[in-house]
Amino acid sequence: MTDEATFRLALDRESRSGRYYRNAVERHWDPAAIDLDDDREPLVEAHPATFDHLRSTVAKFGAGERAVTEDLAPLSVVLDDAADQAYLSTQLYEEARHLDFFERYWTAVINPVERERDLPVSSPTEDRWVNDAYDELLARTDAAMHRLLDDDTPEHRAIALCHYHLTIEGILAQTAYWGLQQSYGPSEPDLPTLPGFTTGLERIRSDEGRHVGFGMSKLRELVAEGVDPQLLHDTVTELLGLVQQTTTDGLGDGSEETPGPSADDLQNYAIEKHTERMAQITSPETDLPDVDTLVTLDSP
Repeated sequence: MTDEATFRLALDRESRSGRYYRNAVERHWDPAAIDLDDDREPLVEAHPATFDHLRSTVAKFGAGERAVTEDLAPLSVVLDDAADQAYLSTQLYEEARHLDFFERYWTAVINPVERERDLPVSSPTEDRWVNDAYDELLARTDAAMHRLLDDDTPEHRAIALCHYHLTIEGILAQTAYWGLQQSYGPSEPDLPTLPGFTTGLERIRSDEGRHVGFGMSKLRELVAEGVDPQLLHDTVTELLGLVQQTTTDGLGDGSEETPGPSADDLQNYAIEKHTERMAQITSPETDLPDVDTLVTLDSP
């Protein structure tokens, strides 16, 4: 009989990736269980520009979730640790779950409201919803991730993680979710309150706390092993213009005050999060947030 003290399990449950995996299992949620019934009437009465902006936003998120589910696959191929692979299996599932939520919202809320407003019934996959900056950002992320299949170096892995986990997940998505929860929650009287939408965003943001944390931990390991921190700074900085153009799309030029966070509010939030996370990755004196902290949302 094997001595219990001598055998080794494949999955290290005490590692950071192992804890992320368990956290994902324990915090499971179902998009179909979120009640969307109370979201339709407020949108029937909403200003046309508000409804158009919401449609564009939901469509962008759906496009992003479709793209990033495919983009994660190369990373799952090159990582050989069992805990990393277990965690990534949950992230792949979660990205598909997010897509499920946004497409359910489109068919259960957006399309019925379009009929009530005598608008043509639309699809979230129409090209008109996605701007050039977002297309380019997704294309660059796809290229950075798929390069790992042909040339998996520490530097290329760092660049891929910067594109996906830091920029797409950690800056673009988190900033947009924060802004949307502010806009369509009960604290903004000049925009419709959408309880189903904001509940879904809360669940998604909680998932993405783990996603960002995993990327941060892997980048910190790469820096400790010799990857130049300047590479991380340069990679993310190069993408920030595309992020800004995507998050502020449809908000106007700022000359008129509109309900909800302004373009400047969104940009400042993104910069704050980016600065905080880069310090946590590159400074040996700064600890990474633990799993519970990462999945606890700051107040929208």
